[in-house]
Amino acid sequence: MTTKKKNKKFVMPHIYVILFALITISAIATYIVPSGSYDRQDIDGRSVIIPDTFSFVEQSPVGILEFMTAIPRGVEQTIAIIFGIMAIGALFRVIEKAGIIDLIINFLIRSFGNKGMLIIPTIVIPLAIFVTLTGNIESSLIFLPALLPLFLKLGYDRMAATGTVLMATVVGFTIALTAPANLGTAQTIAELPLYSGIGYRMIILAVMTIIGILFIMNYIRKVQKDPTKTLITDDVDDSQFINDDTDRPEPSTRTYIATGTFIIALGFMLFGIFQYQWYFIELAGFYLLAGIICGLIAGLKPSGIAEAMNEGIQNIILGALIVGIARAISVVLEDGVIMDTVVYGLSLVITAIPETMVPVAMMIVQGLINFLIPSGSGQAAATMPIMVGLVDLTDMTRQTAVLAFQLGDGFSNIFYPTSGYFMAALAIAKIKYTDWIKFIWPLLVIWYSVGAVFLIIAYFMNWGPF
Repeated sequence: MTTKKKNKKFVMPHIYVILFALITISAIATYIVPSGSYDRQDIDGRSVIIPDTFSFVEQSPVGILEFMTAIPRGVEQTIAIIFGIMAIGALFRVIEKAGIIDLIINFLIRSFGNKGMLIIPTIVIPLAIFVTLTGNIESSLIFLPALLPLFLKLGYDRMAATGTVLMATVVGFTIALTAPANLGTAQTIAELPLYSGIGYRMIILAVMTIIGILFIMNYIRKVQKDPTKTLITDDVDDSQFINDDTDRPEPSTRTYIATGTFIIALGFMLFGIFQYQWYFIELAGFYLLAGIICGLIAGLKPSGIAEAMNEGIQNIILGALIVGIARAISVVLEDGVIMDTVVYGLSLVITAIPETMVPVAMMIVQGLINFLIPSGSGQAAATMPIMVGLVDLTDMTRQTAVLAFQLGDGFSNIFYPTSGYFMAALAIAKIKYTDWIKFIWPLLVIWYSVGAVFLIIAYFMNWGPF
């Protein structure tokens, strides 16, 4: 008689489990890592570190009450983003019920049916430009729900759709040209002219965007040639992302008018973002109002609109709450006063390497810090004063240090589980984190390698103005 041992297949834990484990590890670290802090000063409403002021302070390990309330406080700090994501879900469910998404998708399928690959640059380039100008990396959460059914109807998988949207937004955010939150904050702290160095950044943006487009197109070709090459390992039914077209009536005049209204509304949204710096509070209200107006024009009854919004919120609530739970990691590190200690320790590493490699080392260090501080403006405020102080002791320019910050902080936003919007996007597309890592790591290696080359070039060309 023989016994067969079943090989136990590793099952990826739920994202809540992963984040709670990271929160717990962070809390334990507050008992091990010495507490320390920098002195800070307020500059234009930002709390900025004063270099050379780090000192160790009395150990402040996180207590039970602080640990217990970390997640609620993380949600409290990100409530505007959370509600904004919920409003996105509500809006897209309404316009889906109204037939607007079907109308747009069918138009795009007719336009790209025989040359579907062209849809990749058609989506990526405008989206990257939008984010590089505004810094609104969370816009991926706006477009992903609409693009998923389009990609699936074209015969692509969910990974291709998710990769296209996240790649486009992260490359625009990383090589920002005029984004105020990350680039603006970093250059202000470095006392550089605002948005200076735009020419060299445009070259880098173009190169990185082309690399990303080719990477996505190569994945799509590979999977189309051999469907077993897909990196999606779950058993999620893709049909849930696609409306059933069976017996669906032809779009009515009201549907066309509602679609035109929706497109105009998107233009108005961009105007609000550019002209009035709308963020999630304003955008959330706008999404809800746009959904109501488009729904009424399309012929939906008020109760039907309300039910659709409720369904949309239910579909996206996981992704919304992830943002607040991920923020709890930073809350714990701040409670334990070890955030500055980590920043200080990493800054010491930079001073111990050859000067020509300092820009690359800065990029790597900024990438590591982004795990702890997944906020572009927050990371700039925490690290740039130190980096500027280190740069002034070398022949490296401050402009190069800002680029190192951008490259390190930016690309890692689609790698770390502490990046709330990124994990929310995976939740929307029902993509496993492990599957995503298998997909994205080659592109990240290429991006960082090319970024290192651009940094070394910037060092030798003495890229400035200073």
